[in-house]
Amino acid sequence: MTEPAELAVRPAGEADLAAVVALLADDPLGATRESPEDLTPYREAFKRLADDPNQRLVVAVRGDRVVGTLQLTLVPGLSRKGSTRSIIEGVRIHADERGSGLGGRLVTWAVEESRRENCQLVQLTSDATRTDAHRFYERLGFTASHVGFKLQL
Repeated sequence: MTEPAELAVRPAGEADLAAVVALLADDPLGATRESPEDLTPYREAFKRLADDPNQRLVVAVRGDRVVGTLQLTLVPGLSRKGSTRSIIEGVRIHADERGSGLGGRLVTWAVEESRRENCQLVQLTSDATRTDAHRFYERLGFTASHVGFKLQL
């Protein structure tokens, strides 16, 4: 049996876009809100992310294959004595890699990047139906300390 190729976490490039969107669409919730067959809106969003110095869209790559992704957003603020916080969004792991520890490695990367950027707090939201994800985040040290609200526009 051969060992799996080494994993690299790097900034996502435009060439990674189709793979990232496929990851976003590959779960019950994503399947209802993503459209991987038309990358036009994703290309526009990718440009906005690439132009914003407070955004980090990264991919986990094994060999030449994108196997995971997440977005880290830095949010300067006045609360907490003017601290910066970060928000982790869009954590997705390829079905073949789920349960391998890759999700933990990606989130750990985001926490370490947040420390490098002098953030005082890392936060994330997870859909209320994703109970497995909630256990995963709690194992990584996150606490379910707030109730989130959304307003669909």
